[in-house]
Amino acid sequence: MIHFVGAGSGAADLITVRGQNLLAQADVIIYAGSLVNPELLRVKKEGCLVYNSATMTLEDVMAVMEEAEKQGLTTVRLHTGDPSLYGAIREQMDCLQKKEIPFDVCPGVSSFCGAAAAIGAEYTLPGVSQTLIISRMEGRTPVPQREAIKSLAVHQASMVLFLSTGLLDRLQGELMEGGYPPDTPAAIVYKATWPDERKVFCTVETLHETAQKYHITKTALILVGRFLEGEYERSKLYDPSFATEFRAAQETRAAEEKRADKEQT
Repeated sequence: MIHFVGAGSGAADLITVRGQNLLAQADVIIYAGSLVNPELLRVKKEGCLVYNSATMTLEDVMAVMEEAEKQGLTTVRLHTGDPSLYGAIREQMDCLQKKEIPFDVCPGVSSFCGAAAAIGAEYTLPGVSQTLIISRMEGRTPVPQREAIKSLAVHQASMVLFLSTGLLDRLQGELMEGGYPPDTPAAIVYKATWPDERKVFCTVETLHETAQKYHITKTALILVGRFLEGEYERSKLYDPSFATEFRAAQETRAAEEKRADKEQT
C-alpha cells in the first residue's frame, strides 16, 4: 500500500495525527528532502528505508514504490504542505493505477494556511474579499495563458503566490498591470511555521525591492490584497441581529430602548 502524506507547512508538529501514524508504521519513506522538515522522520521505526526524492526522478520514485509493493511493504510518500497543491502527485497516482498498486492520500496543512497564521491574517474578510486566488508565476513550468497573473489580478481578490519569489520583478509588474493599485498591501513570508520563519510587509510596487533588501530568494510565499489592511465589515454570522438555525436574532440596543419607551407611554 502506498500512502501519500501531506507533511504540513513546516513545523514538525503540524503534520496531522493520521499522517504521523502512517509515518510511524511505514517500512519505506520517500520524502521531498528539499522542502520537508527532516524532524518529521524522527518517528520512523527501526529498519525503515528512507529515500530523499530531491535526487530522484519520477521513474526512480516509482521503482522504489513498485519494489516495496512486491515485498509486501508499506510505503509513505511524504510531500510538503498538502499534496494536492503543486505536489506532482497525479502523475504518481496514474502510474500506480496502471500497475494496479493501491494507494490513498492523507491531506496536510498547506503553507498558505501557515503563512496566514504567521502574520495573523484572514484571507476572506467581509466587505474586503470573499475569494482567495492561489497561483504562481510562469517559470520553467508553464502556466495557461488564461491564468496569467495579470488576468487574475483583475479581480483584486486576496491572492497567494507559490514558487514565484525569484520572479518578483515580473510579478509586481503583472499584478499592477492587471489591476492591483501600486499601494496594495503585500507580504513575503519565508518558510512559514519553520523555526527560521521570516515575514516582511510591503506593497505590490515594492515586492522586488523588499525581497532584495531582506535577501529572500526562495522558499517564500507572496501574499497580496486589502485583507492585509485593518478595515473590514463585521461578520454577519456572529452579529446579534442575525438569525441562524441555532440562534434567534437579538434586538439591538436602539430597538430595545424604543420598545421600552413605548411600553412606558
